[in-house]
Amino acid sequence: MKVALINPYELGRQPFGLAEPAAWLEQAGCAVVCGDLSIQKLDEVLTADLDVVAIYIAMHTATRIAVEALPKIRQLAPHAELCVYGLYAPMNAGLFRSLGVGTILGGEFEPGLVSLVGRLQADPNSSQSEAEVCLDKIAFIPPDRSKLPPLSRYASLINPDGSHKTVGFAETTRGCKYLCRHCPVVPVYQGRFRVIPADIVLDDIRGQVRAGAEHISFGDPDFFNGPAHALRIVHALHDEFPDLSYDATIKIEHIVNYPEEIKVLEQTGCLFIISAVESVDDGILNILDKGHTRADFITARAFLRETGIALSPTFVAFTPWTTLDNYLLLLEHIVSLELVESVAPVQLSIRLLIPAGSYLLEIEQLHELIGDFDPAILGYPWANPDKRVDALQRDLQAWVAQGEQRGLSRFEVFQGVWERAHRHAGQPVPVLDPRASGKPVPRLSENWYCCAEPTSEQLVSF
Repeated sequence: MKVALINPYELGRQPFGLAEPAAWLEQAGCAVVCGDLSIQKLDEVLTADLDVVAIYIAMHTATRIAVEALPKIRQLAPHAELCVYGLYAPMNAGLFRSLGVGTILGGEFEPGLVSLVGRLQADPNSSQSEAEVCLDKIAFIPPDRSKLPPLSRYASLINPDGSHKTVGFAETTRGCKYLCRHCPVVPVYQGRFRVIPADIVLDDIRGQVRAGAEHISFGDPDFFNGPAHALRIVHALHDEFPDLSYDATIKIEHIVNYPEEIKVLEQTGCLFIISAVESVDDGILNILDKGHTRADFITARAFLRETGIALSPTFVAFTPWTTLDNYLLLLEHIVSLELVESVAPVQLSIRLLIPAGSYLLEIEQLHELIGDFDPAILGYPWANPDKRVDALQRDLQAWVAQGEQRGLSRFEVFQGVWERAHRHAGQPVPVLDPRASGKPVPRLSENWYCCAEPTSEQLVSF
């Protein structure tokens, strides 16, 4: 069987979500090709003799791109069984089946992909018998990244001095044991996570170092799902590659509750931690069930500054509960905590996505604010009770995009956000001191976010 695995988009990273199933399918005797639409065109990868085209949709942007790409995929591989797999597959099963996709796989999808191939070999006209969501523990094997574009074509690490390093991408766990209501992991894994054995993770990283990786970005939803597991890996990694740096995503509450473990990260090469702060309003944090408070965020920032690890906070700046006052409060905290250089401008304009299956839908009061599910946006549309808040979000979204196109610095973009926010609120604009923006920090060249809208360039990239 000839199988194509397609990644529409994953934050400029070389996806483990293609490399691991590629190894499983090859072990099952398949001929596998891999394509990444952030770098390649579909016609570079797909051929008319393919038996299966499986599209990996780990995030909202990837899912939107996959929907747009399906007609061309069908044109290039007219006889192939279509499959979507990853976090957003089971959440959007009905939509994809209406678009002609025959197999939907979420959770631990590798066994389902192998089963799909075996089923088609036995009966090319068979329908899906595999579970749409599999949370069984599976036996991971070393992933095969040889069929993916080289690491040099993916996102790089930008150091404070402007120099770049080649970045590899690894996962140590899947799923998450927390139930943050807005998180897309929750509807699929429902508070569970699966450990990828340390020897598999380390073998994967060794291969990427041989391929030129100078920095590793750990892509776990939370690197401290299992702190002991994470520390085993970074100790071994640092012993073998003492000059290799890394970053990870860790909850604010873990930064506060695991200070000694965080110090180990600094000692073993961690440059920065991405953390989904989301808001500085305790009421909104409680609605989202984030597990931290504004005070925790301030404590985590102070601790990481003392420890020597940069904090890269992310936000869901606009929600149905956002007011102009608490948006201004968010900006004031970014300034007072000297985080302007640490916050990607896109984070200041992100609007809450409510996908199918979201735990947010369990909040009764929310139903008064949202409309029916809209397949065009893969979510439930909502409006803020204060129209000025939605107007501000639209203004900032356009301004941030303009700032990126013009190559403005993070401080220059933030200054524009600061001015617009105060004017929308009908307040005088306080003068910003550039010195309060903080020092430049190491960061990836591709911004981290969960659910921003795909750009027009991404939607035609295939």
